[in-house]
Amino acid sequence: MQLTPPLKLQQVAGFIQAEFSGDPGHIISGINEIHRVVKGDITFVDHPKYYRKALESAASTIIINKKMPSPNGKALIFSDDPFKDFVFLIKKFRPFEQSSSMISPTAIIGQGTRVQPGTFIGNHVTIGRNCLIHSNVSIYDHCEIGDNVIIHSGAIIGADAFYFKRRPEFHDKLESCGKVVIGDHVEIGANTTIDKGVSGSTIIGDGTKLDNLIQIGHDTIVGKNCLFAAQVGVAGCVNIEDDVILWGQVGVQKDLTIGKGAVVLGQSGVIKSLEGNKTYFGLPAIDATEKMREIALLKRLPDVFENL
Repeated sequence: MQLTPPLKLQQVAGFIQAEFSGDPGHIISGINEIHRVVKGDITFVDHPKYYRKALESAASTIIINKKMPSPNGKALIFSDDPFKDFVFLIKKFRPFEQSSSMISPTAIIGQGTRVQPGTFIGNHVTIGRNCLIHSNVSIYDHCEIGDNVIIHSGAIIGADAFYFKRRPEFHDKLESCGKVVIGDHVEIGANTTIDKGVSGSTIIGDGTKLDNLIQIGHDTIVGKNCLFAAQVGVAGCVNIEDDVILWGQVGVQKDLTIGKGAVVLGQSGVIKSLEGNKTYFGLPAIDATEKMREIALLKRLPDVFENL
């Protein structure tokens, strides 16, 4: 999420009443969790296992629970609970905005777009030209939809990220301040859900087609001209390149990449990154030819034991 206007380090540290290391005039231009940070962003880290990743990331400012010198070109804010303070900043700069109508007066809807009865369009949503939004679709605040998009009944665009910190007695919610960005000529099936980014964007590329009953997790980026069949589930922070096909009931683990032109056959489980222009099958998903050979060999096991 971009901060408009940008803020100074001293101001942000003051909001959470924390000490800091760095130039008080150091500029903070955005809020982002670690997977999608860019220069100018503030992020957080609260576990030694991830200190190095955060400190060496593109983020310019890090909220951290250990005092240390700030790395060159970066600033640190010292906090007993970085997660809590990061959520505080999200709520401060992107508070929940109550809607008062089915289609917000702040929504911008392009010429030729048709919206069927019963659809909810939230605050600050933009929808392009010549789209068709069927009944009972929910489009949450700040989402962006391109031209010539079809969204079928029951789809939910922009629900909160499934992101929680486990406390001793409860699961603490990381509030979402991101959005969903849908390209041109995309089709989204009935009852499909696309979660907003935690603080950035979940992106569906131009020409991609999603079947019914699909779940796309937060901060996932889906490329152009992909095809996902029914009941595909994609976790958060996944990078799916152009022309990828995921057939029915494929499950994709978080924080990995599926290369351009890859095909994953039905009911497979993707638990690590896959190269492009290959066909995969199984759990874990491996080269489909290799998997079929493995299945054929397994069928011969009874004969092997019989001849021992």
